[in-house]
Amino acid sequence: MALYESDHTKFMREMMAQHPEWAEDQRRGRAIWWDRKVDLDELNAQRLASEPHHPYPYDVNFEQR
Repeated sequence: MALYESDHTKFMREMMAQHPEWAEDQRRGRAIWWDRKVDLDELNAQRLASEPHHPYPYDVNFEQR
């Protein structure tokens, strides 16, 4: 039984076959945004430094604390 392959997937396979240099660009782009180590101490410090959100700040009866 053949598996379904969308038109978009077929298009992307053809384009990647025609432009193999795009694979390196794709890896570099992924490394910028996704493949990095997370500093848990810094993340926790950011969470502690942020103010809590108010439940509904657009309420006309809302009082700022």
